[in-house]
Formats: sequence, C-alpha cells, structure tokens
Amino acid sequence: MTVKVLLNEGGELRIRISGEGHTALQLFRSRLNESKDVDYSNYFIGHPGLDDPEFYLRVKKGKDAAKVLKSLCADIVTQFTTVKLP
Repeated sequence: MTVKVLLNEGGELRIRISGEGHTALQLFRSRLNESKDVDYSNYFIGHPGLDDPEFYLRVKKGKDAAKVLKSLCADIVTQFTTVKLP
C-alpha cells in the first residue's frame, strides 16, 4: 500500500492510497466515523481502472487528523495481531 499525502492541514487530511479497494477503505471510514474526535471521513474511488482511491478525514477542533489516523492504524494492527485462530 503506497500512501501519498495530498493535503495535511491540522484538522484535515486527504491522502491517495494505491493498491487498495473498498475493503480496507471501508474499515478506515467506518472506524473513524465512530470516533468522538472525527467530524467526517469518507473515501472516493474515482474510475477503477484509472484513479487511485482518495481518503478524506476532518477532525474536531483542536485535534490533529494525521495523529487520529495513525492511532487508528495502530489499533487495527493490534487487533489483527491478537487474533487467535483454532
């Protein structure tokens, strides 16, 4: 997964994510929208054969969007590494 930052202005973050589709992006979107620190998050696929998806995040006043996203990523990694399979 390659991530390119398109906008990072404290409370707003827009990134382009190469090689990902609805599965990972929906996970980020749903978890972020459940957070008390987030005003809005969503992703935009564009043309599936031509465009890499873009993800947009806007957080509440006084919060840092990049820190909120990094915290979510760390939480997801922790949850997946503690999965126990029979």
